Amino acid sequence: MLGLQRHPDEPAPWQDALPFLRGVAWLDRGRPVRADPADTMRLPWDTGERSTLPIGVRLEFTTETARAVEVRYRATVPGPTDALRDLAHGFALWDRHGVVTEVFTDPAAEAVVRIGLGGGTGPFTIHPPETQSPLILGLRGIGGPLAPAPPGPRWVVHGDSITEGWWSTRPAHGWPAVTGRALGWDTVNLGYAGAARGELTTAEQLAGLPADVLTLAFGTNCWSRVPFSAPLLYETTRAFLELVRQGHPRTPILLVSPVLRPDAERTPNKLGATLGALRDAMERAARDRIAAGDDRLAVLPGRDLLGPEHLADGLHPNDSGHQVLGLAVATALRRTGFGVG
Repeated sequence: MLGLQRHPDEPAPWQDALPFLRGVAWLDRGRPVRADPADTMRLPWDTGERSTLPIGVRLEFTTETARAVEVRYRATVPGPTDALRDLAHGFALWDRHGVVTEVFTDPAAEAVVRIGLGGGTGPFTIHPPETQSPLILGLRGIGGPLAPAPPGPRWVVHGDSITEGWWSTRPAHGWPAVTGRALGWDTVNLGYAGAARGELTTAEQLAGLPADVLTLAFGTNCWSRVPFSAPLLYETTRAFLELVRQGHPRTPILLVSPVLRPDAERTPNKLGATLGALRDAMERAARDRIAAGDDRLAVLPGRDLLGPEHLADGLHPNDSGHQVLGLAVATALRRTGFGVG
């Protein structure tokens, strides 16, 4: 008697999404969040609000026989006056060579999206839309089962809206995603738009979060949103690094100082500090720590990483800028010589 064979279009059973999720910092009742849910009361409101968005959270899998994958999810449906209503609600499938396909749908309280695999076997990455905070409920292969892709080294990156990926046209185009792909690392994106001003609560949360490598890329919002003087940012950076080190005594850390912001470079803020002076203060704080014996800390000066042509609005990188910045960070991480454990 011949054995039963699965029809090429027959769905495999639904599989739990959790083993396939990457880029997860914390879980709050099963939903990925980007701040410790047990410690939200000490965070500034803007950090807490941005931390609910699943920035950088994605699905990674391999398959031997599946021709497509279905993803079941819940998402917030924007109202008629919601500023995010017109943003593309797309699921992007990538493999090691680049984007394979994109599928666009309308936000729904609960839905299933099918994505063709283009004949490949993976490993594949699916980047869901981020703005409607989708919660992935499950996934299944069409024509065969899926297996979670092996996770790479866990790279935790903290920063502001530039790190969160603002003005990139797709979640996969933000600079942390670019860096992670280049290195084969599991990127955990803790970028908080409007925030990331050296909040010491965030430093303590980073100290308690598992990481093989850490990158800190804050400081731009210390020029205008909450004005800092250069001495204040120097001491804040020293304190931030000290608290992170208490949980990661030997974890490699790369500090990336603020990238180019033409309107702020030589313009004093309300406390008399230009962005150039703030950048110098951050770099000096890190280098003083290195001189004092922290041989697992490195500095990447941000001033010359991007030019005006890489900025979409004079502050946030466009897709080209995110690509340039992401590859520059990848190069700097390779050159540290720290290794990844």
